[in-house]
Amino acid sequence: MKFKNEIMLITYADSMGKNLNELNSLLGAYFSEAVGGVHILPFFPSSADRGFAPTRYDRVEETFGDWDDMEALSRSYYLMFDFMVNHISRSSRYFQDFIEKKDASAYKDMFIRYRDFWPGGEPTQADVDKIYKRKPRAPYITAVFGDGTEEKIWCTFDREQIDLNLNAPVTRDFIRDTVVSLAKHQAAIIRLDAFAYAVKKPGSDCFFVEPEIWQLISSIQDTLKPYGTLILPEIHEHYSIQMKLAEHGYWVYDFALPMLLLHTLYTGSGERLKHWLNICPRRQFTTLDTHDGIGVVDVKDLLSDGEIAETKELLFKKGANVKKVYNTAAYNNLDIYQLNCTYYSALGDNDDAYLLARAIQFFAPGVPQVYYVGMLAGKNDIELMEKTRQGRDINRHGYTADEVAEEVKRPVVKKLLELMRFRNQFPAFDRSCEIEKTPDHILAISRTSETAKAVLRADLRSFAFEIEYSENGAQAKKLLF
Repeated sequence: MKFKNEIMLITYADSMGKNLNELNSLLGAYFSEAVGGVHILPFFPSSADRGFAPTRYDRVEETFGDWDDMEALSRSYYLMFDFMVNHISRSSRYFQDFIEKKDASAYKDMFIRYRDFWPGGEPTQADVDKIYKRKPRAPYITAVFGDGTEEKIWCTFDREQIDLNLNAPVTRDFIRDTVVSLAKHQAAIIRLDAFAYAVKKPGSDCFFVEPEIWQLISSIQDTLKPYGTLILPEIHEHYSIQMKLAEHGYWVYDFALPMLLLHTLYTGSGERLKHWLNICPRRQFTTLDTHDGIGVVDVKDLLSDGEIAETKELLFKKGANVKKVYNTAAYNNLDIYQLNCTYYSALGDNDDAYLLARAIQFFAPGVPQVYYVGMLAGKNDIELMEKTRQGRDINRHGYTADEVAEEVKRPVVKKLLELMRFRNQFPAFDRSCEIEKTPDHILAISRTSETAKAVLRADLRSFAFEIEYSENGAQAKKLLF
């Protein structure tokens, strides 16, 4: 199924039910009208990082199912798959062949060897300091080859995720073949994970390096054009990068909305949020929650540094069961740009605040994405996080089929699904979006098409809101919350 302007669920293959088959059954039983698309987080064989260190892309991890299961999902929902354009697993046959054979390997140019990349074979300290890093270490591993020799090989993220050399023909062939294969396996959208890190250049910060980054994305888009598959570059950084991509005609993420909405609902002030809703890209996918944390760097300059600090402090004060320590090395969180918490718990497990946050997301410009924990208004999973000592697991509870059946009975989930069905089915969300001029604590967003209009009016202090809608000139109706 091709992309359509309906809400996309984000989930792992085994997070709602134990595999793709159970996921499909649960979606059909409870969510078929609330969900139009599904972003299935990496479902390939992988050696680390919950799927984000893929060893290969031609198979589905057998515990999740197979390509027939994916085909079955695609008959009811448009699908988004991940392609890790920046890296591949060190356990992949490509890297292992390189380790075994070194310069005799057909894949010797597929990876970034320090000796070839840096003038003189090693970076200066100034070079290392300039590199844009999310981890407190230089970006390399020391590879030990079959002949006993050692070399430094570029590695931005986890040591299981080896960066790819995009300048090599063998890598370009790999990228082309992989994205074509994913398109043929029913990917309506391919998300380019860690996209901004993919291009490296001596003397640069090795992040969103221009003009080479534009050549990369253009090449992938041209490759996929015959298949009608869209691409979505995944970048967590200053919102101006998303604006730049949008100006070039690409779909982007709105990763600024989550923090802006928290600030708005914590303080009751809509000034910053209204400004963003007026200027943000229109061809975007909106998020409040994802498999990672709540992004902080994305909102810089949309909130002042003081407002960002205030919002973080209010998260720990107003949020439910969330502590600063969960965002430290004690819980293996070394990424200072994200906060670990479910969105429902970030709003204090407050049903009214949470439903308003979702209503604003659904009326904002773009196509909404809802993470599976968020669709079930999930609370922080302290037990799982304490078990794994991984901060991000606070927002990665795995629901059995029986748990899902119970969660959908909760009033907050019933109301959320009602909102989701309205967003998918009412024909006012394909065109204009206007933010009305209102007092600071009042928000009014109108969505209008040729035949229909829907208006969200909300009190940002009390969290009360209503939706007024009409179609084909009929008398307006209201949904009250």
